[in-house]
Amino acid sequence: MSDWSEIWLRTGEHLILVAVAMTAAIAIGIPLGILITRQPQIAKPILGIANAIQTIPSLAIFGFLIAVPFLGGIGKTPAIVALSLYALLPLIRNTYTGITSIDPAIREAAKAMGMTEWQMLWRVEIPLALGVILAGVRVATVICVGIATIAAAIGGGGLGVFIFQGLTRIDNRLILAGAIPSAIIAIVADIVIGWLENYLRQPGKRKQWLVGLSVGIAILLGLSLWAIARQPAASIIIGSKNFTEQVILGEILAQQIEAKTNLTVDRRFNLGGDLIVHEALKTGKIDGYVEYTGTAFTTILKQKPLTDPQEVYRQVKQAYQEQFQLEVFPSLGFENTFAIIIRQEDAQQFNLQNISEAAKYTSQWKAGFGYEFLERPDGYPGLAKTYGLKFAETPQAMDLSLVYQALLKKQVDLVAGNSTDGLIPVLNLTILKDDKRYFPPYEAVPIFNQKTLERYPQLQNAIAELIGKLSASRMQQLNYQVDNKEKSIQEVAQSFLELN
Repeated sequence: MSDWSEIWLRTGEHLILVAVAMTAAIAIGIPLGILITRQPQIAKPILGIANAIQTIPSLAIFGFLIAVPFLGGIGKTPAIVALSLYALLPLIRNTYTGITSIDPAIREAAKAMGMTEWQMLWRVEIPLALGVILAGVRVATVICVGIATIAAAIGGGGLGVFIFQGLTRIDNRLILAGAIPSAIIAIVADIVIGWLENYLRQPGKRKQWLVGLSVGIAILLGLSLWAIARQPAASIIIGSKNFTEQVILGEILAQQIEAKTNLTVDRRFNLGGDLIVHEALKTGKIDGYVEYTGTAFTTILKQKPLTDPQEVYRQVKQAYQEQFQLEVFPSLGFENTFAIIIRQEDAQQFNLQNISEAAKYTSQWKAGFGYEFLERPDGYPGLAKTYGLKFAETPQAMDLSLVYQALLKKQVDLVAGNSTDGLIPVLNLTILKDDKRYFPPYEAVPIFNQKTLERYPQLQNAIAELIGKLSASRMQQLNYQVDNKEKSIQEVAQSFLELN
């Protein structure tokens, strides 16, 4: 469990994301809402676009923004862009609804008094529509607070870091460490904006709203930008995927670089799936991370699986250099292959040791696989064909962090995990042997951007010192210490480096 200092840090990051995103959304959404009251012919298209954005899954937008120039990549910037997009609909719609629902007789009276369109907007329409507009701000803020937890998937930080870590480690305390502060922020924001809404409805208060709101937004934006600017610039950015082993390996790389060079490291961990991290590295948003050769060969390079480790490494290294200008280092010393896992009680009951033996019973079982495993060329389709697997129902797609929970609760009977997961022995699970050697080799290899290595040649020696130093059993122990013994990833990585 993280200490209070980290909870406060992540809460601050969360507030920064929401504050900046809402400021940007208000600056765009309310003027757009006003514009479509003056240009009714564009109201339907603009509201349609805002509605369409709301229907897109949040993680899809975060992933899409990685490859977008200037506003994309990983970190806080694309997270703020995505959050601002999600907040637009209630702001535009409520501003439009609030102004268009004003009694036409009031507008006619304002015109009769000689008011210009500008004067009528600021002195009559916005004050009368203010309650509806602020209701939109309340809804947008609550949406923003909730979706901001997904920002952790692209290195945006915030309270979602705890939620992702908790799901990976099956640790409800970590999940609550992210969920409870996020809920409190949403509730407090709703109460404060609701109070402001009621306050401004009181006679004589509406005239003060514009100056107060403008000053408040300016202060909020200034403080947010100041907080972002205070973060120290890093020389090197190390990334990782979104499971325990990857974060440990990322931390080992980061600490090794800091110890052996004069460089500072920015950690962008829990970045999501294979393609997200690869795209971040390819576009220079991160400088390095640890990949698995089989994953690189099949998922990134779209090649058919091979079983020769040396040949897979050779082809991956050559293709990454030629196609992506990325340098693939030799293996850290271990392989983390896909593991087909069942409950130990089932393995003992049916005397099962390998996948071929289990295939006889799968017609009575349910399976649960991660989303990527269901689609990968080295994943479920080929596995089912090789072993003749036929399940009682279509395999259930779920986040990789949930497969062990589903297996323990007997919601599924067979899952695909990772062979070095520290939870496998702890949860009394059994890995079935891949007796037909379906899966390709998955050697753990550091991959770095060649431009980064040219800029900082001292990285070569620092990384080279890690090559061959980490066995599969040692990696499983490190995973176990984090997932079951609840040691911090920083502590586990430091202990490993001190012993090597």
